[in-house]
Amino acid sequence: MTPMGGKRAGSRRGPRPQRRVSPTLLGLSLGVTLLVVAWGYLVFAAIDFGSEARGGRGEAWWFLGLASLGAVACLFAGLMLVARILRLLATPPAAPSVGHANDVDTVATSEGYVGRRVR
Repeated sequence: MTPMGGKRAGSRRGPRPQRRVSPTLLGLSLGVTLLVVAWGYLVFAAIDFGSEARGGRGEAWWFLGLASLGAVACLFAGLMLVARILRLLATPPAAPSVGHANDVDTVATSEGYVGRRVR
């Protein structure tokens, strides 16, 4: 009996690309973490200032408003960074182009990798 396959039988997979941590991705993740921690602290402070304001301290209303605006700003900025992280993760790495550099280039849009464009 002969073994199954021919002279070209074998794995069709190429070598696995090495996974590297992107400094941009790491920085954005750290920013999101810090913004979420700041958001939680500001929400806690706003609750505390609200209870003090209802207890009779008039200046606590100003601090309540500032803490609330800060919490909204932190949450908004954190969500914007999450959107950038997701966009970075969805975009494939730049592949070397085949042919002349002036003839073919890759096209990546906000929707992701589209394909190749010939000029």
